[in-house]
Amino acid sequence: MVLSETWFMEGYIDFELQKYRLLAYLKDVRNSFNAKRLYPQLSDIVAHYKNLVAFRDNKKLLQKQFHKRLDQLDARKMELVYEKILSDDDVMQELEQITTYALDQMKSTINEGAGLFEFVEKTLEVEPIGIIPLYKNEGFVFLRYGSLSEVLIYCYTITLFEHKNARYKGIRLEHIDSRDKTLANTYQQIKLDIIRSYRTLPNPAVYKVEFPHALPLEETLLPIAKRVLMKFIEVEAR
Repeated sequence: MVLSETWFMEGYIDFELQKYRLLAYLKDVRNSFNAKRLYPQLSDIVAHYKNLVAFRDNKKLLQKQFHKRLDQLDARKMELVYEKILSDDDVMQELEQITTYALDQMKSTINEGAGLFEFVEKTLEVEPIGIIPLYKNEGFVFLRYGSLSEVLIYCYTITLFEHKNARYKGIRLEHIDSRDKTLANTYQQIKLDIIRSYRTLPNPAVYKVEFPHALPLEETLLPIAKRVLMKFIEVEAR
């Protein structure tokens, strides 16, 4: 189930109605977490939580505006469309009850997902393979997890982007190959083979990322591995 950014204010604003809508959404999120699938559910519920906090913190400002008909309301760059005049007291009481309940329920659900996230983050092992060059914004990542001998080969690129006058770094992974790691075919040997096969980078940085357990790759392991790798490279650069 999917909730819109302004689910708690849509349609007929009633605590019981929005409560059951919320519980259905949280059930789907928890089912995903129980199946060890963190994304995109974790980032989605965190965004909903932040939206509710923003509404709660700006409630007084919104109360002043509820007396008049609103066509659009810009709250955190979101457009809210209303088709009726809102009645101050009744609506605000319902919204306060809805947001208080939803924040509590969402927080406990977020904590469930955060527990798995922290476990994976702490357990992931990142190490360079061979000598790392000074230029680390591009290179290769060898990912291996569970009891698999297969090594997933990714090309990584670190990018800079701006948002609200601030600059951030991001990392992009592109799967390009797969190899089996054996006693003879070590990480170092795989590195040499990959450099010979993919000559886009003359002296690439190469890292291995290992995780001892089997987890959903796209929904959990890969998103967290990107974060851990990004932190590792940033620490190396200091």
